[in-house]
Amino acid sequence: MSSYQETLREHARIAILRLLEDAPKYTSNVSMIAQLLHPLGIAFTRDQVAGEITWLQEQGLITTEDHGGFIVVTATLRGIEVAQGIARHPGIQRPRPGS
Repeated sequence: MSSYQETLREHARIAILRLLEDAPKYTSNVSMIAQLLHPLGIAFTRDQVAGEITWLQEQGLITTEDHGGFIVVTATLRGIEVAQGIARHPGIQRPRPGS
């Protein structure tokens, strides 16, 4: 994987966690997350977002519920700590101060 692609994935992962941090009950769904990433300059398809969601779940940073193909995503406490920059996690960009 190229350096650009890996950096983009690291950006997408922190963006997903930060979107969940701002969402009611720290919860959203894959389709909504994909749509909200586009204005941030992360033009991922729904499948690409689902792949990053799977990775974040494997890391224990989110939980998911599958409702017949409609994937609901909720940040864990650890995921929120990473989103806020309180904790670090390999493979996820650290947020900038004050952002």
